[in-house]
Amino acid sequence: MINSLFEVQRCLQANRILISFSGKLTQGLIEEYGDAVKKYLEQAERPSSEVRDVFSIFIEQTQNIKNYCSSKEHSPFAERLASSSIVTIGHSQEGHFIHCGNLIENGDAASLSAALDKLIGLDKTELRKLYKEKLREAQHPDASGAGIGLIEMSRKVSSPLSYAITPIDREMSFFTLKAVI
Repeated sequence: MINSLFEVQRCLQANRILISFSGKLTQGLIEEYGDAVKKYLEQAERPSSEVRDVFSIFIEQTQNIKNYCSSKEHSPFAERLASSSIVTIGHSQEGHFIHCGNLIENGDAASLSAALDKLIGLDKTELRKLYKEKLREAQHPDASGAGIGLIEMSRKVSSPLSYAITPIDREMSFFTLKAVI
């Protein structure tokens, strides 16, 4: 195990990952890691707008995972889904990146892919227009507000969001999403 942990550390360093979490996300963990991210970037004397954007995208990604897992609490795969979360924050030549992943049920893959493909194809003006439309829709009593966070992320990134959905077995796929600030 000790050698394995050393290999994990080498992999994290080689990929310029500053913070990593793997396991079941809770609101408390999201808040603690969010505070740690903010403090780390502030100590590195990053611009306040960058700190704010990295923090907000980290929170949005982890909340999306937590909310997805909560929506599947009655699924026969609930525990497997909940414990599959991973999020990393790092820095590359492109800027800071927030990369998250989790298992999803195969039945959810097509709609998730379609929603992300739509966002990835929009420019900043189109994203702003869509964002305003979704905000107006969210003011209706029956609206869920779903998708506003992904639109916000798409507006903040320096390059389009990237994602992958990797089939695991007949029931599950692994979803990954990367945002670069």
